[in-house]
Amino acid sequence: MKTDVEELSPTRVKLTIEVPFEELDHAFDVTYKSLAKQVRIKGFRPGKAPARLIDRYVGRGAVISEAVNHAVPELYNEAIQKEELFALGQPDVEVTKLEDNDELAFTAEVDIRPKFEVENYKGIEVTVDSAEVTDEQVDEQIGTLRERFSTLVGVDRPIEDGDHLSIDLSAAVDGETLEDVAVSGYSYEVGTNAMLEGLDETLRGMEAGGEATFSTTLVGGEHEGREADVTVTVHSVKVKELPELDDEFAQLASEFDTIEELRDDVRKRMEEVRRLQQLSAARDKALEKLIDSVDIPLPDAVVDEEITRRRQSLEQQLAQSGLTKEAYLESQEKTEEEFDEELTTGANSAVKAGFILDQLAIQEDLSADQGELSQYVFEQAQRMGVSPDQLAQHLVESNQIRVAFTEVVRGKAMDLVLAAAKVTDEEGNVVEQESAEEKAAKAAAEAAAAADEGLEVIEDGAEADAAKSEDAKAEDAQ
Repeated sequence: MKTDVEELSPTRVKLTIEVPFEELDHAFDVTYKSLAKQVRIKGFRPGKAPARLIDRYVGRGAVISEAVNHAVPELYNEAIQKEELFALGQPDVEVTKLEDNDELAFTAEVDIRPKFEVENYKGIEVTVDSAEVTDEQVDEQIGTLRERFSTLVGVDRPIEDGDHLSIDLSAAVDGETLEDVAVSGYSYEVGTNAMLEGLDETLRGMEAGGEATFSTTLVGGEHEGREADVTVTVHSVKVKELPELDDEFAQLASEFDTIEELRDDVRKRMEEVRRLQQLSAARDKALEKLIDSVDIPLPDAVVDEEITRRRQSLEQQLAQSGLTKEAYLESQEKTEEEFDEELTTGANSAVKAGFILDQLAIQEDLSADQGELSQYVFEQAQRMGVSPDQLAQHLVESNQIRVAFTEVVRGKAMDLVLAAAKVTDEEGNVVEQESAEEKAAKAAAEAAAAADEGLEVIEDGAEADAAKSEDAKAEDAQ
């Protein structure tokens, strides 16, 4: 087989492949065996008819066409690996020469991952927020906890902001009562301005049993935009009573015996959350700097595919939440043009990041084993709110195991970048990362939990991927 490669662009090539007919013997053998089982020739059992009779029965042209259809994908893959190209997507194939007992020639145009090396990925410097937790922040967190254990008690005084009321509301337009606007026994907190304009101002200073009328513009329903006279009747006035910050509260709200133990636990938990946020921010910023440090062209088709995927994902989320795209853009204070620009920028960064991490994984000879795949599926299942076994089965049935494999390997490549990065907080303090022992212990625990969930279902797919060449992995990851 002879192969020539023409570079159409840094991210697209045209392969011209020429193959003598004698190198197609295997393809013809497969074709004859397949056709022999399908045709019925007198004097021969199914599958036993000789090639010369099959040629005569179905036509030599049909045999050659079938053999070529079988041979071209194998010859194309062989050429891709021989030329060390990382193909992205399916090729555009055209047979240019086909002469019986002479030669097969065809061309294949395909997008490729650009050739490059990831250099200077060690020592990236990033700054993240401080993880320090102040006494005020601990007090605020405990205050939120107190709110959860508060009780409402009645008071006999004029209404103030923060009071919790039970009220009736009715409205009339031009003297006609609006039945669809009336509510009874509605719970309302004064000062939130969560209902009609003018309601809070009217309520302030009233007392339980009082009634008042005010004018406002209706903001919904059949009479939206109309001026209405709204009557509010107050049934009860209550205030929120918080429990005392003492040992009794600690025992009520937690497993601790004293308020100091509770405060210490709150601080510890907040510090752990801040530390995780630090590491997450460091990872994002290190990847962003790595992306900026590498200048490579990106295939338009791959970027367009990522844009389409992101757009469809957003549309699906909006449909599930009952929102229109227009409402979403308004909530984000973005125009259609700004949204499209942001979508394109994000897609370009995602594709570029994938190329860079794939190349780094190849340079550092990274791979993924069964335990790491199980851990990945376990974590993804938790985020999605489904059982790990259910997600694993879906990955197998949809042939997505290799996508999971790629994500795990890219994650390990990013771990290398972050481990070699210099991470400091705003005060210049070095942010310590997870030790190898901590990571190993965490991985072992999660892998064990994943195994308990029945994730061995992905084992066959994982082993098949592990047996593939790095070239094939890079191709299929896209």
